Amino acid sequence: MQRASAYDSRPKELSPFRRAQIPVISTAAYVFARITGPTLRYEVLGWQHIARIHGQNRRCVYSFWHQTIFLAMWWWRYRGVVAMTSGNFDGQILGTALERLGYAITYGSSSRGGLRGLSVLATQLQNGHDVAFAADGPRGPRYIAKPGPVILARRSCSPIVPFHLFAESAHIFEKAWDRFQLPRPFSRVVLVISPPIEVPDEIGRELVERKQAELQDSLQRARNTAEAWFAISSAERQRQRAVWNN
Repeated sequence: MQRASAYDSRPKELSPFRRAQIPVISTAAYVFARITGPTLRYEVLGWQHIARIHGQNRRCVYSFWHQTIFLAMWWWRYRGVVAMTSGNFDGQILGTALERLGYAITYGSSSRGGLRGLSVLATQLQNGHDVAFAADGPRGPRYIAKPGPVILARRSCSPIVPFHLFAESAHIFEKAWDRFQLPRPFSRVVLVISPPIEVPDEIGRELVERKQAELQDSLQRARNTAEAWFAISSAERQRQRAVWNN
């Protein structure tokens, strides 16, 4: 796989002071991930959807809420995933940390370089890599799906795979626009994967909007299940396993 610098779009030009901060902060994030990640205990619902797509020799467009980036980046580390992040200061920090966890990176967002970033992701899907980016990133509004995943799925003929993760014990950054989750060591985590969303390669604006609404509903359903998971009874969890793993 090529390095991210060969992929895209020029990330935002930063001041020398900002550029110097990136390796320091990204290294701290990476160290935290390497220390905390191995202690997390994941339960996965719906993995059969991904196995089926890969069994058909197809690739996935992973779609999720920005809030879950840490939990997602640890689960999908070293799996050859190409991730899109914004080219601003925070996005460059995230991208540098992701590279150290085995991801390839392209830069783009809804406001800067997004179409170019989607073009890069479409190429990587054709080259046999799963791709990932936050449906509501990089700046929200929180929990509102943007059209990017649908546009990419239409262009690449690859299905969207929505998912949500939730940690039983985590610090929630209440003042952050995305209410970012940072899990505490040894927390249990649930990963809920929704059925894939297929997008025809020749559709008009109305159907794009319908597929965007379908993505919104699918992400919300996964989120509702994940965020209730550790509060429901063992019997109800067993019932939900049967539903999501069918």
